[in-house]
Amino acid sequence: MINYQLSLDELHTLVEEISDRFQNGVIILRGDLAAGKTTFVKALVKHLGVKDDVTSPTFSLQQCYGDRIFHYDIYNHGIEHFISLGMLEELDRDGLHFVEWGDDKLVEILDSAGMKTLTITIEKLDDNSRNYEVDYAHA
Repeated sequence: MINYQLSLDELHTLVEEISDRFQNGVIILRGDLAAGKTTFVKALVKHLGVKDDVTSPTFSLQQCYGDRIFHYDIYNHGIEHFISLGMLEELDRDGLHFVEWGDDKLVEILDSAGMKTLTITIEKLDDNSRNYEVDYAHA
């Protein structure tokens, strides 16, 4: 695991590193409410040149940006509901998949299916800075 303490203005450095190392697979985002999970997705989507408006899929479950970027939020209903809707199959599509609120069970399921995963845990340090713990163990 690698830790990065960054201001929001410095987030682009982490986004660039991750986009260089991880172009296809599932990025699991963890952190408290308002930690910056959707902000991270916005920054990476912008870095990739996609012009779509990035919003949290809390109530829609899934948002798609361009042809290869997918954004999910399982906060409201949890992993069991996500699985029951057949959304695991979506994660097998070619592209980058961001899953907000993914847990260890999801990592285990994806790992057993041979899917590449990257886990980022975000901790809000103050209004303008965050700690990003990046785990490349399953990438």
